[in-house]
Order: sequence, then structure tokens, then C-alpha cells
Amino acid sequence: MPNKFDKLSSRVCTACQGGTPPMNEKEIAVFKRRLDAESSDWTVVDNHHLLKRWEFDDFKSALEFVNKVGALAESQSHHPNIRFSWGFVELTIWTHKINGLHESDFILAAKINSLH
Repeated sequence: MPNKFDKLSSRVCTACQGGTPPMNEKEIAVFKRRLDAESSDWTVVDNHHLLKRWEFDDFKSALEFVNKVGALAESQSHHPNIRFSWGFVELTIWTHKINGLHESDFILAAKINSLH
């Protein structure tokens, strides 16, 4: 059974149950510190979602990263919003079901960082 102090990237995303409230500001701050300990450059936007942008040398490299993110997202049953074009990929993560952040959003962010 996972321990709440395990590295985020070693955990598995879990679906939140109906009626689960989004994380509050204090909870977000705790998980953001944990995420920062494993990986950097994720931004919390309006205490609602996580955002990160990667730069690439070309379209092909950006697309390859997007495909890796897609495979990971499918394996975790948790999907980011993906925006990409020539030379960049931008990911936005939040739990749509609760319209805010959940522990799984931070887990997915940490796992995505291990791909690049």
C-alpha cells in the first residue's frame, strides 16, 4: 500500500470519488513542495491547475514527447490538456470531475517529468 510520503512519481493516479472537493490552498502548497522536490518548473495557476511548458528543437521531438505523455496518461487513466506546435509542448493538468486539483494531478505531473 502506498505511503503518503512516497515519491509522487512512484505512486499511481487514482480516480476521485463523486463529491470529493478539490484541494484547498494549504493542501496544494504541500503537494507543490513535494512536486518541486522531484521536479521543477510546474506552476500552480489560480489554485486550480498545474501548467508547464517544454521547449524542443523541432516539431518531431515535440510530437514524440506528446506521444509519450499520451501513453503515460492512458496507463494512469488521467489525462492532461496538451497544446503543442513546432518547438514546444504545454501541458495543463487538473481533475475535470471536481474542477480543481487532486493528488493525482501532482502524481501525473511528477511522472511526466520523468519522460523528458
